[in-house]
Amino acid sequence: MAKHGFPRGMGMGGNLNNLMKQAQKMQEQMLKAQEELAEKTVEATVGGGAVTVVATGAKEIKEIRISKEAVDPDDVETLQDLVLAAVNEALRQADELAKNMMGGLTGGLGNIPGLF
Repeated sequence: MAKHGFPRGMGMGGNLNNLMKQAQKMQEQMLKAQEELAEKTVEATVGGGAVTVVATGAKEIKEIRISKEAVDPDDVETLQDLVLAAVNEALRQADELAKNMMGGLTGGLGNIPGLF
């Protein structure tokens, strides 16, 4: 072994090139997973079917359905609460979907706050 701790013939360049190739492969896999997330949807329903929200795995709200029975002009606050609850649940499900899809690619990196 050489004094720097690398096997003969490898040196820093060989390890760095290998690391760069692995990083590029991981980046390609992550981009593909992100594209797949944008196509997948989750659905959250609250209030016994009063409000349903459909979101993509990329956290884009695609649809909000409100049943006619949920619309009461004298109680707008309840409808607002139902919509809020459905949106938050859909986004929570989208986060869970993303965590499951990306977890295999990122290993321990997925635990870094704000990374995804």
